[in-house]
Amino acid sequence: MEHTVVVPIRGSLPAEGQASVGAVSAEAGAAGPAIAPSHPLEGVSDTWLDSLASGLTEHGWLSVDVRGQLEDPLLLALREEVRILDRTETMKAAGIGRGTDLMRDRSVRRDRIAWLQGMTAPQQALFAILDQVRLGLNRRLFLGLRRFEAHYATYHRGDFYRRHLDSFAGRASRVVSLVLYLNEGWSSEDGGALQVFNRDSQHEICGAVLPEMGRMALFMSEDVPHEVLPANRTRYSLACWFRQDEVPLPL
Repeated sequence: MEHTVVVPIRGSLPAEGQASVGAVSAEAGAAGPAIAPSHPLEGVSDTWLDSLASGLTEHGWLSVDVRGQLEDPLLLALREEVRILDRTETMKAAGIGRGTDLMRDRSVRRDRIAWLQGMTAPQQALFAILDQVRLGLNRRLFLGLRRFEAHYATYHRGDFYRRHLDSFAGRASRVVSLVLYLNEGWSSEDGGALQVFNRDSQHEICGAVLPEMGRMALFMSEDVPHEVLPANRTRYSLACWFRQDEVPLPL
């Protein structure tokens, strides 16, 4: 399976971050202590996959707690990776569009991102689970999902992402979107909620998801408008898109 590239780490780093960033960017098998679950696929049951497929079919989206599938050690390891990348200024300002059409418009979105390639033990454990989700959705919904891509995202205080769709109709690219949240002790006063609009009445808000640790949102990329409300403190997440195309478009 092909994946997009992780943002490379260049230049000198603060002394406190050098060892940690080395672990995040290390080749597979050299990523430091094994902090991912020893059996990452035990929680990916047919019943759980059935519930994901049912939610997408009935409503176009759903929000679930996935700590039974990913477990706390993996979630904490992923959170530590994105915190290191953010602290060492490795993450880059996100844009709108792809390839030569990429634009960076801070009036639309203000998050910073770093693409994953599965180069560390936590990423490998996560990718194994994401691939089970891909295969499970294909078996149940016949979506023809061939691969996925994923990136970390950081929203600092005041950052947001205006209402948008993750894919344009007919592109046969991003088909299902997944967002995993990595924030402990998050409350409604902290802002940063994912606000979801009704796919059949796009001015109607049908849900809001707080970015709490272990919470996952899943939705149809072409059908469900959504936005990230301004965050009142630093907010970490991981976004993934399941795609029908085989060859990655240029970033």
